Amino acid sequence: MKLQPVVREEHLSRAEFLSAYRRAQRPVVLAQLTADWPARGKWNFDYLREVAGDTVVPLYANRQRDAHNYQYAHAAEMPLRDYLDRLEAGESDLRVFSFNILSAMPTLARDFSFPDMGLKLFDKVAFLFAGGRGARVQMHFDIDVPELLLCHFGGRKRVMLFPPAQTRHIYRVPFSFSSLREVDYDQPDYTRFPALRRLEGYTAELGHGDVLYIPSGYWHYIVYEEPGFSVSLRALPRRPGNVLRMLHNLLFVRTIERGMRKLYGQRWVARNERRAVEGTNRRLRRSGV
Repeated sequence: MKLQPVVREEHLSRAEFLSAYRRAQRPVVLAQLTADWPARGKWNFDYLREVAGDTVVPLYANRQRDAHNYQYAHAAEMPLRDYLDRLEAGESDLRVFSFNILSAMPTLARDFSFPDMGLKLFDKVAFLFAGGRGARVQMHFDIDVPELLLCHFGGRKRVMLFPPAQTRHIYRVPFSFSSLREVDYDQPDYTRFPALRRLEGYTAELGHGDVLYIPSGYWHYIVYEEPGFSVSLRALPRRPGNVLRMLHNLLFVRTIERGMRKLYGQRWVARNERRAVEGTNRRLRRSGV
């Protein structure tokens, strides 16, 4: 596996961003994009408790997929205040995942803006993500293949990124948007998963106030090195190929997955996980490596 650090830009104009990164579909850390946001000075766990502590949030765990554990099913619910208390005490590996704060926590919406970087951001959603030390987000790509601005606050977060062209090396589970859970991208097992040797991507370290631009369709794997939270702003795909890919994922792949899971249960899950390994390794052998 070959990883290069994501370029960190302290000051980048809209035109420079579009020409150097968006047009090339390359990730970049925008260190000063949130410099004028009230969120940069105000947002911490105490502030979240104060303005949104009573809000009940769904929580997600890194559980093994089976016939009864759908990919996007949450594991628990609790008031945000209680969840943050557990994170700071190191007592929870559960995560907040894709929770729209514009509708559920409107006070927070006053603390940030949708930056004009030429992305045509969808201003009806801003998704909150949060996790404690050591929490991990399985390697995946977003079903609607958006371009993302991941705005991070609190403790450090590490993000591993791979462009869509690297999918053939990622052990993607058929009819899903994630890789095989057994693949450890921090300590890859090249004997069991030899295609990982061919992976080429990026790694980014995010601190408080950093913004990571994630191009459309990129795979991403996330580790919370310290308790923290992020807000994701998204721009739906505009390129015809990505629009078709989004529609294919939403209308075909997701529908087939749900129907076959109900029909065949655990046999369907086991089949797809087996094929993730067999298919990826077979393509690797055919490539002559």
